[in-house]
Amino acid sequence: MGHITDHFGKRRDVAPAGRGYSGDVDVSPAQWDGGPDGVLVLHGFTGSPHSVRPLAANFAEAGLAVEMPLLPGHGTTVHDMSTRTWREWTQAVDEAYWNLRSRAEKVAVAGLSMGGALALHLAARRSVEAVVLVNPGVVDPVKGMAWARWLAYAIPKIRGVGDDIAKPGVTEGSYPQAPLRGAAQLHELFKETRRVLPAVTAPVQIYRSLVDHVVSDASHEYLMTHLVPEPELVPLPSSYHVATLDHDAPTIFRGSLAFLDRCGLRLPVHDSSPLPTLETKERTS
Repeated sequence: MGHITDHFGKRRDVAPAGRGYSGDVDVSPAQWDGGPDGVLVLHGFTGSPHSVRPLAANFAEAGLAVEMPLLPGHGTTVHDMSTRTWREWTQAVDEAYWNLRSRAEKVAVAGLSMGGALALHLAARRSVEAVVLVNPGVVDPVKGMAWARWLAYAIPKIRGVGDDIAKPGVTEGSYPQAPLRGAAQLHELFKETRRVLPAVTAPVQIYRSLVDHVVSDASHEYLMTHLVPEPELVPLPSSYHVATLDHDAPTIFRGSLAFLDRCGLRLPVHDSSPLPTLETKERTS
């Protein structure tokens, strides 16, 4: 396990674009009407709704109401993000949840990366029918994140962790740099999410890339041993961290709809054939 500055600095160079983001992306939040049930969809650290927009649209096309917020400090500037706290992120998720709840009888939540931690944190406190996680983070991926708040005085910004995507020519819409104060808040969010995890009773489905340069295996392994009932674990053999924009996105789209259907959300009939787990893949490989 490397040092925090090594981890946040090992991704490829990205060209800064408008509003401090890489590439030509739409970072705006969105809502879709539908129902009677709905899904809250959450993006990750230094990212934007662009990274999960196809997943949200997939839910909307299935007839679900969808809420996809832009988290505080995202979609603006790296400096703005450096002033935000993890409590602002959870508050924004709460607000989005209640907005969705006002028009949906049953609510599920889906999250990518840090969005996965936020989804679990919400599920520990609010009524949700199901939780869908894509490469979720709940354990610090590198040493030193606990010291990030002090390191930030000497090194305010470091290279970002965005665009970890195997598919050529695809960008997620993330900051090209990451504020160390933001990394400190991420550490606090992970710690708080682990603390409240025993309160999560909704069924959980985890999509896990076999190659991920951002989130370590420690996160999904922690969830597999601390969540009851044990989550359903689905391998993504051809994608990196931002799997919602990568080669295995169709697997996520199809499988998450089937999972929500099994969990009692009302949506049109979809292919509900079982997806392989990491264990079954190992047995057949």
